[in-house]
Amino acid sequence: MVLENKTEETDHTTNTCFSNFETDVESIPLPQKFTYPFNYKPHPLCLIAAEEVQTKIAKLPHNFINKGDETNSFGKMFGVLIVQNENKTLGYLAAFSGKLFGGNHFEGFVPPILDTLDPNGFYKKGEEEINLINKAISELENEQTFIDLIFELEGAKKEFEELLISTKESQKKKKEIRDNKRQQLHNLQEVERLKIEEELNNESSQDQYFLKDLKRFWKSKISLLTETLDVKRQVISRLKEERKGMSAALQQKLFQAYNFLNYTGESKNIMDIFDVANGNVPPSGSGECAAPKLLHYAFSHGFRPIAMAEFWWGEPNISEMRKHGQYYPACKSKCKPILTHMLEGLDVEENPMVHTLATPKELKFIYEDQDIIVVNKPPGLLSVPGKEIKDSVMTRIASLYPDITGPIIVHRLDMSTSGIMILTKNMESYHHIQSQFTKRKVTKRYEAILEAVITQNSGNIDLPLRVDLDNRPRQLVCYTYGKSASTRYEVIARSEKQTLIHFFPITGRTHQLRVHSSHTKGLNCPILGDDLYGKMSDRLYLHAAYIKFNHPRLDKEMEFFVASGFSVEE
Repeated sequence: MVLENKTEETDHTTNTCFSNFETDVESIPLPQKFTYPFNYKPHPLCLIAAEEVQTKIAKLPHNFINKGDETNSFGKMFGVLIVQNENKTLGYLAAFSGKLFGGNHFEGFVPPILDTLDPNGFYKKGEEEINLINKAISELENEQTFIDLIFELEGAKKEFEELLISTKESQKKKKEIRDNKRQQLHNLQEVERLKIEEELNNESSQDQYFLKDLKRFWKSKISLLTETLDVKRQVISRLKEERKGMSAALQQKLFQAYNFLNYTGESKNIMDIFDVANGNVPPSGSGECAAPKLLHYAFSHGFRPIAMAEFWWGEPNISEMRKHGQYYPACKSKCKPILTHMLEGLDVEENPMVHTLATPKELKFIYEDQDIIVVNKPPGLLSVPGKEIKDSVMTRIASLYPDITGPIIVHRLDMSTSGIMILTKNMESYHHIQSQFTKRKVTKRYEAILEAVITQNSGNIDLPLRVDLDNRPRQLVCYTYGKSASTRYEVIARSEKQTLIHFFPITGRTHQLRVHSSHTKGLNCPILGDDLYGKMSDRLYLHAAYIKFNHPRLDKEMEFFVASGFSVEE
């Protein structure tokens, strides 16, 4: 069955968005608490609901998975929410993030919280008014007389500049000739000398008058053209200011109209949730993600939320590395403020990361002298203290060595990454080793297990990276604003399921190895257990196994090796 585009009236008067399970799920126990949306493992009910939704997606008239038509294929984030309706019947709701095929309403999917595509709604009408101004501005800017004036003015300025230069050069040569003649006047009789001097002075005065007249003429012409052009530009400028004001007013009205219900029945708009009054601007598309849509619909219809999951369906998102069929947490910049409000009063699972970070972990010392400390950091321990968890490599070393005079941390490892870290005890050592990192004189090798098999044996990956401003700490591949990032790799072993690999990072960007592994233009194979760019497991199988650097005081090479103990699963 092809899902048909629906009207807003149908969506709001019938309960077609509630779907009964086609699969028998009576034997599956319900979760005790609702899903923590920013770090979770999908509940079995969510997996079943997602599979049923995916069969419906497959029937949509769109090439999600690139069947030979890459230009017309794209992926989309979908979500499922397990709910109980007013009769205690278990079922699910489905939603997509943003718009689908340029529309908002499709049978079987919950409608948007605010339909910005409604032709009778304030937003579409506001857009039409702004578009009229855009059209007027475009017509004025493309008007032939306006374009001709611009070219005429630029041509006049250029012609005047060239004429002024050539005139001054000509007059300079004439002056040199006059000066030479004056030097020869002393040989002439006084009457003849005075006559020639008068002629030379008259010629000099004529040149000065000519130059003044030239400047006066062209400046007057350029001024007249400029004034004529400014009149037209002022009209365009006033229209642009009007457009700016209308856009701001429309955005403000949108923020006020975008209201989100929570479990307790309280409603808040974007203005209040993001504190717009104090200058905080919500990210573009706030409220359009699947999770807020699902929860708002559930609360609006008296459904009790049980569990939730979101998955990517279709072609990968090149910059963000979304994988077809893979589950992802809700985004933090857009969804976290909204969902924090919407989940108030609901019994939600604890963030598993808090438990992981709070669990004591042994920090093993490898080497120590009066200048440096080398440790083997376990996975799950922060390199530096976080907002909520203060336990970290830095705080432990600072507690053990209160007399350290310089920065302790020279380089960091991700919380999930294990392995060797160098720490310093004084400022001189810090600057010495930091300089080696900056100049790329430190040799590092990481060991990792990839979650699948790759065919390449070795190679280099060069993909520029920048932070995902809407979803920190995730990184994006960005050829416009990204910083260069380079990694060399060598495959060590393979099984039928996994790959053991060595990474040699040439640069040291945040999440560099994780992104270079996962990205389609990298290895296209995430590191096992990567909850950000792959699939969650018992840990991230990435280990900083080897490091070589120059000792700051001894001035000799130091190298350390701690094996990961990783092996591929047969």
